[in-house]
Amino acid sequence: MKKVINTEYKAIESTLDHFILNYDSEGSPFGNQQRNRLRLFNVENKTLNIKSFKVPNFINKIAYNFFRKSKAQRSFEYANALKNKSIGTPEPIGFYESKKGILFGKSYYISEHLNYDLTYRELTKSFDFPNYETILRAFTRFTFKLHENRIHFLDHSPGNTLIKINGNVYEFFLVDLNRMVFEDLSFEKRINNFAKLSIHKYMVEIMSDEYAKCIGRDYGEVFPLMWKNTQDFQESYHRRRRLKEAIIFWKK
Repeated sequence: MKKVINTEYKAIESTLDHFILNYDSEGSPFGNQQRNRLRLFNVENKTLNIKSFKVPNFINKIAYNFFRKSKAQRSFEYANALKNKSIGTPEPIGFYESKKGILFGKSYYISEHLNYDLTYRELTKSFDFPNYETILRAFTRFTFKLHENRIHFLDHSPGNTLIKINGNVYEFFLVDLNRMVFEDLSFEKRINNFAKLSIHKYMVEIMSDEYAKCIGRDYGEVFPLMWKNTQDFQESYHRRRRLKEAIIFWKK
C-alpha cells in the first residue's frame, strides 16, 4: 500500500495505518455514504476525517495505476496548494492507495475534521438565516479570492463549502477537492464557476452585485451571464437525470 503522510503527523503514522487497515470496523460514519464513504476517528485530542473513495471501474483501475493521480492523491496535493495560498480547507494529513498487480484498488484521503456552523447549502434553503445577505456577499468575495489566486474549483457546488462564524467574521473552507485546475480564469470562466451554486434568482442577483464590485465590472455585464449559466446548468442537469431515469426504467 502506497502512503504519503504530512511530516507534522509522522508521529501518529502507525495509528493512521491502523485506521486504514480497520476502516470498515472502526470509526463513526459521517455524512452521506452513498457514493464515497466518510468515517471519523479520534487520536490525541483530534478528530480525523478519513474519506474512502469508491473503487474505480476497470479502465480507471489501470489509468490510476499508470497514467493519472488518484482522487485521494489529488485531494491531498490540492489541499496543500490551497493552504499555501491561504485558502481555507481542513488540514491535510495524508493519503493511502492500495493496488493489486496492475490494478488500482481503494484510496483514502485523511484530513482533520472541521467543526463548522453551516455549509453553503443551508443558504440555498433558508433565506431567513441570520445575516443572510452578509454571508452570501462574503462567500462571493471568497470565490473572487479563489479566482484571483488562479484556482478553478470545478466542484464549486452547495455542499462543498463549509462556513465557520466567528462574531462578524465568516470563514470559508473547501472540501471534495479532487477536481481543481490552477489556471488564469477569463471573465466567462469566472462567472460560469457560479453556475452550480443556486437555482434562486435572488441569490444570483446578490452574488452578481458583489462579484461585479470585486472585479470592477458593471452589474449589467455580470448578472445576465451568471443567470444564463445557472439556467443552462439546471437544464443540462435535469436532462441528464431524465435520461438516466429512462435508462433505468427500460432496464427493468
